[in-house]
Amino acid sequence: MRNPFGDYRWKWRQTLLFCALLCIGLGRGQATPPNVLVICADDHAAYVTGAYGNRQVRTPNLDRLAASGLVFDRAYCNSPVCTASRQSFLTGRYPRTVGVTRLETPLPESEITLADSLRAAGYDTAGIGKMHFNSTLKHGFDLRIDLGEHRAWLAAQPSVELPPGLAVQPPWHPFQDPARVWLNSDCRPIGQTDARMDGTFFAARAAEYLAGPRDKPFFLLVSFYEPHSPYRFPVEFRDRHAASQFTAPRPGPEDDQQIPQVFRDLSEPEKQGIAAAYYTSVEFMDKNVGLVLDALDRSGRAAETIVVYLSDHGYLLGQHGRFEKHCSFEEAVRVPLIIRAPGQSAPGRRTPAFVELIDLAPTIHELCGVAAPATVQGRSLVPLLKNPASAHRDHVIVEYAPNDEIMIRDAAWKLIFERGVRRRTDGYDTGRPLVPHQFRLYDLATDPQELHNLAGEPAHAATVQRLTALLVEHLVKTAREPAKIPQTADPLALLDDCVQPHDVTPPARP
Repeated sequence: MRNPFGDYRWKWRQTLLFCALLCIGLGRGQATPPNVLVICADDHAAYVTGAYGNRQVRTPNLDRLAASGLVFDRAYCNSPVCTASRQSFLTGRYPRTVGVTRLETPLPESEITLADSLRAAGYDTAGIGKMHFNSTLKHGFDLRIDLGEHRAWLAAQPSVELPPGLAVQPPWHPFQDPARVWLNSDCRPIGQTDARMDGTFFAARAAEYLAGPRDKPFFLLVSFYEPHSPYRFPVEFRDRHAASQFTAPRPGPEDDQQIPQVFRDLSEPEKQGIAAAYYTSVEFMDKNVGLVLDALDRSGRAAETIVVYLSDHGYLLGQHGRFEKHCSFEEAVRVPLIIRAPGQSAPGRRTPAFVELIDLAPTIHELCGVAAPATVQGRSLVPLLKNPASAHRDHVIVEYAPNDEIMIRDAAWKLIFERGVRRRTDGYDTGRPLVPHQFRLYDLATDPQELHNLAGEPAHAATVQRLTALLVEHLVKTAREPAKIPQTADPLALLDDCVQPHDVTPPARP
C-alpha cells in the first residue's frame, strides 16, 4: 500500500533544503548575482559546428559565442537518449541514480533541479521549449512555454500561402514509414514559414523574457527541438545544401553485426540527402540561437550573464552505418559545450579536459554563489573556466540502459560493454543473432573511428580488466537502490545486473 504521507515528507525536506540554500546564497553577500542563460539543442553533434572545425556547416552564432567563451573539446553526455540526458544535467546526477534512463520515464517530483535551487535562492526561472519531463510538473520553473503554447499562438495567426508546387515533409512516422522518409532524405522543409516555426516562436518568447524589467536575477533555459529527426527547417531554408555535397561514411569491417536493420536498405544518395537535411536543420537552429543572443545583448545584461550552449547528446550521420544516437560511438556521445561566464579567463580558449554534462549543475551553482544540493554528483567546471589547461576527470562514463550498454573512455582507450541477451525494443534492433556479454575495446590513438575491436587480444587483457573494474565501481557507487545489487565479487555478474534499466516507478496520479 502506498504511504499517503510519503510525498509530504520529501516536500518538507525539500522546503528546508531550499531555505538553507537561500540563506547560504545571501550569506555570501553577492550584491549582483549573475543571470544564467542556458541554450540546449536536441541531437546536435559537436562535429557539425563551425567552432568544432566543420567548414561545411554555417553556424555563425554558435561560433561567435565560442569566440567569447570557453569551448569544451571533450564534453560527454551521460546517456545518448533525450529524457535521461536532460534530467541528468538538470539535476547534476547520473541517470541511473535519478532512476530515469528510458525515454518515457518521468522525472520524479522529489528530484531537485537546477531551477529548483536557483528559484529558492531568489532567482526568476523560466523554461522555454523542450524539457522532456514527461509530466505536467514544472520542476522549479516559474514560467513554462512549450509546444502547447506554440500551437495556441499559431491557431490565432493568419494563414500563409506557400509557393505553389513546393514539396514539403509528410507527417513524421518513425519506424512506420521507410527510414528514407522519416529521416527526410529528400531534404524537404516543413510546410511552414520561418516566422511560424516553433523554434522561432521559442526564440521570440525568450527575447521578450530577456527584454522585460526585473528586480531579481534570472535563470532562463531555452531548449530547441532541432536538429532532431526529421531535421526540420522552414521553407526559407530550403536548398541551402545539396545531397551531392556530402559523402556518406563507409561502415567499418566489423560493423555489420551492430547496424540496425532499419538503416540497412538506405541507398548512398539517400544517406547523402539525410546529411543535407541535418545540416540545414542545424543552421536553422543556429539562426534562433542568434535571436536569443542578440536579445541578451540588447537587454544590457550580457556582461552579467552566464551563457551556456549544449546539446543533450550527439548524433551519427552514417558512421558505423547508423543515423541516430542510442549507442556508445564518439559521434553519439560527444556533445558541443560552450560556456561564457563573467570573470572567466581570456575568451576564445579551448580545453581538452574530459567533462560530463552532470558537471554543469554544480558549475552554475558555484558561479551563482548558491550551494549545490548534497545529492549532486557532478564536479564544478569553474577551475577550467579560470585555467582551461587544468585537469578535471581521468575518464568519462556513458550509459544507454535501454540496450543494457555502458562505455568508459580515457585519453587512450574506450571500452564498451553490451549485455546482449535481449532484443532491442527501441526500434534499432539489428536483426542479427545476439552476442551475450560482449566487450569492445578501441585504441583511440590509432583507431579514432572505432573500427577495430581489440577486446579479444591477449595483449590488451589488462586494459580490459582495468576499465571493467572502473565501470563496476561506478555502477555500484551510483546505484539508485544499492541494497538490490547482487552480493558478489564477480564483475561480469555486477555488470549484467547493473546495466539494465532500474527506473523509478511513476506514482499513481489521481
